[in-house]
Amino acid sequence: MNILVTGGAGYIGSHAVRQLRRAGHEVVVIDNLHRGHRSAVPSDVVLEVLDIRQTELVRKVLERHAIDGVMHFAALALVGESMQQPLLYYRNNTGGSACLLAAMDQAGVKKMVFSSTAAVYGQPATMPITEQAPTCPVNPYGRSKLFVERMLQDHANARKDFAFAALRYFNVAGCAADKSLGEDHHPETHLIPVMLNAALGKLEKLTIYGEDYPTPDSTCIRDYIHVEDLVAAHITVMESLQDGQQRTYNLGVGKGLSVRELVGAAKRVTGVDFPIEVGPRRMGDPPQLYADPTLIRKELGWEAKVTDIDQIVASAWRWFRENPKGYGESKK
Repeated sequence: MNILVTGGAGYIGSHAVRQLRRAGHEVVVIDNLHRGHRSAVPSDVVLEVLDIRQTELVRKVLERHAIDGVMHFAALALVGESMQQPLLYYRNNTGGSACLLAAMDQAGVKKMVFSSTAAVYGQPATMPITEQAPTCPVNPYGRSKLFVERMLQDHANARKDFAFAALRYFNVAGCAADKSLGEDHHPETHLIPVMLNAALGKLEKLTIYGEDYPTPDSTCIRDYIHVEDLVAAHITVMESLQDGQQRTYNLGVGKGLSVRELVGAAKRVTGVDFPIEVGPRRMGDPPQLYADPTLIRKELGWEAKVTDIDQIVASAWRWFRENPKGYGESKK
């Protein structure tokens, strides 16, 4: 298939580009490079530097490259930032997706695999979380993604041959096994990269945000899935989508780890006893989020291969040691 990857210069998108090509698909990337990296896209892959809100330009890209399906990763994804600038998230994530969907409709592209989030669940009453759990996001980031899911459902109901899958991620982590692709965000808020930067001495200390949660060690619990496993799920879903299908899947390992447990893994892997301080909770952070990924395993046979947290952290550590300046691109 000819696949358009939006946000293909970003962390997850760049890993998707690589795996799609290895699976024999032709790939085109759209990225505005606001938080993506040009050097994360192979030189022989078409990179269209534009914003998904530029509907007419996106339509032309879809038609020019005879695109069969879209993997839609392009989004802002910082919970704290979404609390401070909600309109930015609705304009970019929700509005951008509406513009992209309009371009697809005009170009006759009838398949989308959408990068959603476990944040759509908010603070579920029970764990692990199934796809049937109520959706009640507690921050604008989660709401901006849930609105896109609703939009896709409405569009699919109106266009009976349009197919989509909304993949609700838990915490994505790790880097490519060969150290050629990694995680380089500006600003960096993801816990594993922040810990590794502390281990490298790039940060004076690691701050744990909140130590008064109703969990066994009083820190947040999350489900950590390796980025390459996550991307493999996207490809499995895209290859299986049939006209008119509407699917929703959780993507996670199926077990939760606390912040304290993750810190322990980072110290084991790096051999560095970096200092820690406890700060206040971040607004919009639920105490626990971990997946029940049974549905996608039963329907499509996918499950995470890397389930040991030390392995996940070690893959990221290799990237960070090899690339202490990330991709080396300046970001304004």
